[in-house]
Amino acid sequence: MLLSVNTFISLDGVMQGPGAPDEDRSDGFDRGGWLVPHASAHTNEVVESWFREADAFLFGRTSFNLLGGYWPKVTEPDDLIATKLNTLPKYVVSSTLTDEEADWSPTTVLRGELVDEVRRLKELPGRELQVHGSWKLVQTLHQAGLVDVYRLLQYPVVVGTGKRLFPDGSTPATFTTVDENSRVLPGGVVSLTLTPASLGAISAGAYTVDEGRSATVLG
Repeated sequence: MLLSVNTFISLDGVMQGPGAPDEDRSDGFDRGGWLVPHASAHTNEVVESWFREADAFLFGRTSFNLLGGYWPKVTEPDDLIATKLNTLPKYVVSSTLTDEEADWSPTTVLRGELVDEVRRLKELPGRELQVHGSWKLVQTLHQAGLVDVYRLLQYPVVVGTGKRLFPDGSTPATFTTVDENSRVLPGGVVSLTLTPASLGAISAGAYTVDEGRSATVLG
């Protein structure tokens, strides 16, 4: 399976607490719910398109508990997101969560070495192993070069503080934009699909003047 990261971010890259004031108040975060005023049928359509590709889910413990406390209550049979989340295999990374606590069936708790566990999951048949939220987990997956696709909805909001998708100290990387899946939605939300082109370094260049003309030099 491909490993995809699917998340909501602000203009300044924050992914913490987009859906409600009390969603994630860790580190004193008090600006939760910043996404909700910008949600629309257009953003819902994009998110549903993400979930159509899912054959399994991978979560950190916090996101697992958060989503597991909400989506099992959504019983509308035509709700694509609820159907996928409530029926497909779920894997949660935790060294302390018990099998009895992981009662959002079907769920498997991953207690081994994370990178090895994820590599094993990626070898299973299926389309995508999807990560939603799970900030700390995403950092580890990025550093290990395990993410195949990033799908982002970037909202026209500067949150100003909070957990960022790529915080200071992240491994440098270059991405290729999948043009057919990237666009500006009505209302200004940007839908981006990115595939890693290189990890560990970024290309650089400079502007220079050559015979009176502005030019670029790469390398």
